[in-house]
This record gives sequence, structure tokens and C-alpha cells, in this order.
Amino acid sequence: MPTIAGPSSSPQKHVVGSRSEIIGGLRSAEVNTSRKRKLRSDSAAEVAATTVLSGNLISTPMKWKSPRRCAVSIPKTSNEEIKEDSNGKLTSPVISAVKNLSVCLDVKSKWNPRDDDQMKAVKEALHVSKAPSTVVCREDEQRRVFEFVKGCMEQKKAGSLYICGCPGTGKSLSMEKVRQQAEDWAKQAGLPCPETVSVNCTSLTKTTDIFSKILGNNESGKKANGSSSPLQQLKSLFSQKQQRSSSKMMLIIADEMDYLITRDRGVLHELFMLTTLPFSRCILIGVANAIDLADRFLPKLKSLNCKPLVVTFRAYSKDQILRILQERLVALPFVAFQSNALEICARKVSAASGDMRKALCVCRSALEILEIEVRGTIDQEPQGPAPESQVVKMDHMIAALSKTFKSPVVDTIQSLPQHQQIIVCSAAKAFRGSKKDRTIAELNKLYLEICKSSMITPAGITEFTNMCTVLNDQGILKLSHARDDKLKRVSLRVDEADITFALKEIRFFRNCLL
Repeated sequence: MPTIAGPSSSPQKHVVGSRSEIIGGLRSAEVNTSRKRKLRSDSAAEVAATTVLSGNLISTPMKWKSPRRCAVSIPKTSNEEIKEDSNGKLTSPVISAVKNLSVCLDVKSKWNPRDDDQMKAVKEALHVSKAPSTVVCREDEQRRVFEFVKGCMEQKKAGSLYICGCPGTGKSLSMEKVRQQAEDWAKQAGLPCPETVSVNCTSLTKTTDIFSKILGNNESGKKANGSSSPLQQLKSLFSQKQQRSSSKMMLIIADEMDYLITRDRGVLHELFMLTTLPFSRCILIGVANAIDLADRFLPKLKSLNCKPLVVTFRAYSKDQILRILQERLVALPFVAFQSNALEICARKVSAASGDMRKALCVCRSALEILEIEVRGTIDQEPQGPAPESQVVKMDHMIAALSKTFKSPVVDTIQSLPQHQQIIVCSAAKAFRGSKKDRTIAELNKLYLEICKSSMITPAGITEFTNMCTVLNDQGILKLSHARDDKLKRVSLRVDEADITFALKEIRFFRNCLL
């Protein structure tokens, strides 16, 4: 017979007993755990144990975990994501991100384009004349120039250096930083600071005035005889040994040096020859855009073994332009530009020229477009607050880029009659391959195909030839001479990219140019 369970074998008692055993085990484990590494309090442990036992009593008993292991067993958080902060406490990446976001929100106040002071601050930060505290992305070039100047000062030896690069690549700004570095280093090394002569050659009335500028800054030259020319006085000065009191080195920075190029190249040659005189103390740094100026205009210097050292400033890349823009805007207490708007500006400018001044001009233009847009909303809602989304976005930057890089050719193409635009579109398609010219008959055949596909009545061959002649007069096409009009050869005088840019807003031409 089956045995009837008595009071002593009640399952309730077993449950109560197991509850007390588990709670007792938890408490003993907490006592043995070091106070420094404990992550849960006694009350939290008891609540956790009670919660486990308050569930289904018949279910499989849960495996007990120590409080220390439970801390890193957070769902959806891997062990690699758990990090320790500076105080040795465990933190999750979510908490870290929230802390970083709160810090950013505390630092950056809200951008209000209707605030005149904020708008003025952004425009000043993006102005070309605003010199940044540090010149980023040109550290290597500055180091090379500074090492050259430092070597000349240590050895008390004259020398010449030529800096070349495209416009807007940080040449002049870097030279100002190098001048400050040279003066600071001379003070630290216990050497006399060099006499600095900075000349922008575009400001000179005559090219020979540069010698007067150099002589005027020279302490010994002021005592020289004024009957001879400034160049003769400098030659005489650097051809004889100087007194120890007047043995300072002279740092000459000639910016826009290509303005000194004359027909006989005499001024440019004599300027570099000052560094070859026996007692010369000149450290000449010439800055210009021409890469091969020294080879083309100063071949004699090479024969005299005094060819200047050349440092090239290459055009800025997309990442460098983006970094410089961010460096200028990061000091502001608000965010005025979307990151993707700055990125598209950097991409376009780096692809076109790499000119940093052009990038600053585009950003200021985009800011002005936003300003005009905000003024329109003020007229509609005079009392309403500025929406948070009123920052410089992609559409503002694209409009500014179109305005900045738009060429006169684009305006000309956009103002043409429809059939002449079709001819230009036909020429762009015809010259995509290796063939750079075609006969009028071949171009007319392509023109007829486009008209037929769009159900446009084409012009006759005579009228077509006359329209090609008009486009030739406007500088868009080039026509060669031939007895028969159909045998005249046609070629493009403009870039295909300008044609695409001019006609891309019209769906018909956009499809034709695909």
C-alpha cells in the first residue's frame, strides 16, 4: 500500500528548511567576502534570495552565483565592454557615453543664428585674417624650416631657403610661427635674437626697394655712407668683418618673391647672392607659388654652389582641411555647423585646389545663406524662438559651393537656347572617349538621335552648322576650316564637368549625359 505522508514529511517543511539554509549560506559567504570588493549590501542579498524562492517552488533550483560574478553578468554587456574608471570602479560603455554627452552639453551652449554676437563670433573664427594659435597639418614643414634657421644661427653661417607651394597652403602663416620659434630658441640658448626683416614683395613700389628695407633694419647699415645705392652698401657691409657687437644674424623673409622677377632677373639674383658674401649674416627665406623658380630663374646660383634649399608645401588633403576647420570652430561655445556639411566642403575644396582660404570662404558663404534664411523666418514668426535645427546643413553648404566654384562658362551654357544646349550635350557625349574631335556630320548625327529620342523637332544641317559657328564664337566649341561645312572638325573648348554642372538641374539633359 502506498504510504500516506504525515506531518513530519510535509513538503512545506522542506521548503522552509531549504530557505533557511540558503539564506544562511548567503550570509556566511558575505562575511567571508572582503569588505573592499563587496558590490552588494546584506539587504540586497536577502532580497535577491527571497525573490528567487518566491517563484515556482517546483521548478529547477537556480545555481547560486557570488555577488562579485553577478556584477559583470549584466545582460547584453560583454566582459570586454566592462571597463574600470580612474577610481577602480566598474563602468559600462553606456554610462561612459552618457557622462561624455553630459560633459559636451555642459560645455557647448545652444547655437542661435538670430543672435548677432554668436553670428559675428563664427564669422570672425572663419575669417582668413584670423591667425590661429597653432598651425596644424604643417608641423613637418615648420620643423624643417626651423632646423635650417637654427643651424645657421648656431654656426653663424649665412644660407638661403626657398619655400614653394600652391596658394592657401599655410606658407606665410608657417613662416610667422618659425620666426617666433627662432626668437624663443635664441633666448633659451643665450644667443642674440636675429634681426628680422619681413617683406611682402607685392607692397614694394620698385623691386630694388627690398634692399632699402633690408638696409633700414640693419644697425650697421644705418651708419654707412648714403651716397651709394642700398645694394652696394649691403655688399660692402657683408664683405668685411663686423664688430662683435654687431654680429647678430639677420633673418630675411621675402613673401611673394615671384614679384621680384624682372626681365634680367637681376634683383632676384643679387638678393640670393647676398648670402654668398664672405662675412654675410643673412638667412634668406623666399616664399612663392612657383615650384621651379630656383631652377628657371637662378641657374647661376647652382653653378656657384649656392642653390637654395627647397621646401614644398603641398595642397591640403580632405582630412587636413576638415581638421583645420574643426580646430577653428572647436573654441566656440556652440555648434554652428553639421559635421557632414564641413566634410563635403573639405572634399570639394581638396578636389578642386586644396586652398584653405577657399574652404574658409565657402564656410562663411554657407553661414550667410543660413543668415538670410533665418531673416525670412523672423519676418514670418517675429516672436518665435529659433529652431534647434537651424545650423549650417548640407543644403546650405552645397549652395555655397555652387556659388564659389561656379565659372562663367556655366552661366554661358545655362543661358543658351535649347537646341544649342542639345548640341553642347551631344559634343560632351561624343568626346568622352579617346577621340577628341569629330566632323560636323558626325556631331549632327548624334544631335538628331537625341532630338528623336525626346520627340523634339531637329534643326536642318544649315541651321545646325550656323549654331555650331555661334558656339565657336562663344568659346564653347572649336571649328576647323574646311571647304565643305560637313567636313569641318569640331572639338570642345570647355571641360565636360562644366557642361554636366550647368545642365544637371534639367532632367532631360541629365538623362542625356548619363
